[in-house]
Amino acid sequence: MTYIFAHRGASKYAPENTMSAFKKALEMKADGIELDVQLTKDKIPVIIHDETVKRTTDGKGFVSEFTYNQLQNLDAGKWFSKQFSGERIPTLEEFLIWMKQTKLLLNIELKNTIMPYYGMERIVYELVDRHKLKDRVIYSSFNHYSLQELKQIDQKVEIAPLYSSGLYEPWNYVKSLSTDCVHPHWRTLHPAILKGFRDHDIKVRVYTVNDPKKVKWLCDQKVEAIITDVPDTTRAVADGSLLVKPTVIGNVFHKINPKSYF
Repeated sequence: MTYIFAHRGASKYAPENTMSAFKKALEMKADGIELDVQLTKDKIPVIIHDETVKRTTDGKGFVSEFTYNQLQNLDAGKWFSKQFSGERIPTLEEFLIWMKQTKLLLNIELKNTIMPYYGMERIVYELVDRHKLKDRVIYSSFNHYSLQELKQIDQKVEIAPLYSSGLYEPWNYVKSLSTDCVHPHWRTLHPAILKGFRDHDIKVRVYTVNDPKKVKWLCDQKVEAIITDVPDTTRAVADGSLLVKPTVIGNVFHKINPKSYF
């Protein structure tokens, strides 16, 4: 079974990283939600992708320069559609309270590669722990030092390094981080790379895949999960109700000969 994670919620149908997008993803039978967390000036974890509020709200400035109360004055929906005017940037706690009423899994991406957000790992971890959701949460980040910080807090947390480049034998690197999970960009994959992950018992959750033909191929490869903007279409492909011919991905590695590589 390949799990379907809604990327920033059902972000093709509702403004990303809002409660409307998360609720829509649940309606579309996603197995999990992928969302992005940053910290406000007063250290409140909030759900927003960019380091600034400009693209997805009617405000300007860095998230870290706003207090939580100030952020609540911004509209996070009308940039997407007038239908969503009045949507607010949710807090992580608001989401967790809602999530507890569902069976959803959660992938929290810590957005701390540009803004360091000192102490973010413990703040987020303790919030998840307080709501007794540790067993349903996966932490990912492009900041792999941050993932190791989480491991120091709790060796049992599930971490998954994000990457988008052509890593050499990435399974060895993943193992060096004391985890068996990885979240690669779909362009970095190739049958030989996926075979390496399988041979080393590493769970692969691929981002961000919207093309049904690519989804089909990845499902055939039995990846752990697909992170997608269109959970409804991706679900239909995964359960066989939408029939498509698979397309092999990973042209970045077209020169690799699997027979000689292993």
